[in-house]
Amino acid sequence: MGGDVPDMSFAFDQGQRVMTSNANSPRSKVNPIPRSSLPGRVVLVMQGGGAPGAYQAGAYQALHEASIEPDWVVGTSIGAINGAIIVGNEVSDRVEKLREFWARLDTHLPKPWNEFVPLVTGVPGFCYPNPALVWGADVPVGVERAAMYLVDPLKKLLPTLVDFNLINSGDTRFTLGLTAVETGQMRYFDSKQDRIALDHVLGSSAVPPCFPAVMVDGEYYWDGGVYSNSPVEVVFDEYPRQSSVVFAIQIWPTRGSRPETLSHAFMREKDIMFGSRSRSHIMRQAELHRMRRIIRELVDMLPEEDRYSPRVQELAGWSCTTTMHLVEINAQPIAGETNGRDFDFSRAAVEARWQAGYADACRMLEERPWDGPIDPATQITLYQSDQPKTEESPAQAGL
Repeated sequence: MGGDVPDMSFAFDQGQRVMTSNANSPRSKVNPIPRSSLPGRVVLVMQGGGAPGAYQAGAYQALHEASIEPDWVVGTSIGAINGAIIVGNEVSDRVEKLREFWARLDTHLPKPWNEFVPLVTGVPGFCYPNPALVWGADVPVGVERAAMYLVDPLKKLLPTLVDFNLINSGDTRFTLGLTAVETGQMRYFDSKQDRIALDHVLGSSAVPPCFPAVMVDGEYYWDGGVYSNSPVEVVFDEYPRQSSVVFAIQIWPTRGSRPETLSHAFMREKDIMFGSRSRSHIMRQAELHRMRRIIRELVDMLPEEDRYSPRVQELAGWSCTTTMHLVEINAQPIAGETNGRDFDFSRAAVEARWQAGYADACRMLEERPWDGPIDPATQITLYQSDQPKTEESPAQAGL
């Protein structure tokens, strides 16, 4: 199957596709970074968002070329699919398998057909329209078919690209988020204690009402992005905590211009709705992290005869001394994109997003932000690839 997949070079003229003055040349490269120079384990976090997820693949390619492979991958929706392909392959095969996946989704449609025809015909290798809809939206079809599209093509494609035995081997930890249909609660499945299977990935990417719910362990689940599209909180909530460099690849632009058209207003609304939660999570986690360090300082101030009492040790369990570097690789608007970007899997769109992610990640890696000063109050520092040079960074502002 791999032999008939086109070689996607992702080479574009600078400025032709990416609307950003910060975009590097498409030929950007980053020198290998010694793993020993990173202050902690490496965590890769990827949010959901459909076709724009090609940006994540490009960003991962930059990390791969820099010899930075994640110890832990966390994803939801398209981030879970990309994550499964990364964790479910040997390091040397990961970029090639990502390219193959995105090539297999190519609709082979030029503009403007690539922006709305998939709504009618579906996406190759991913989904096709649910035939039951010809009878209307209120026909009882069951929870596993109550959707606009069926994902049988994706069910066949993913097992050819992902080795689930490798995912469950423990070499690289993999966590993916799903939303329980009946309770509305988020649940994270983690290869550290769960055996991850195809249904976990399908459930994490089952965004309603487009795709049907998937049963896992006797319960039906939808896309984790329904509850939280930026699953960075799972890293900060881990116990016991570990110092980490967290690469969060955000495919919904955090910054954007004022909309001048209705279509642009729809696009900006999506950016804010699906991409804004990560910032509130970070602010909350910074406060919690600060409180944990205060607890540690207070415990250390106690006389030694009191410090090791059972009650003090119980309270000390809430403390930590870890340092967290959060490196956000944030997508920026791409010229020519419309409100239909979520389902534009055309080769031109995928190449543009892949290259944008690659260039943005290369720039952040060249800056090596984790070598800079860290906020002493929280021991959490945030770096953003789209941070204007004239704007004070959240890291400098103490988050």
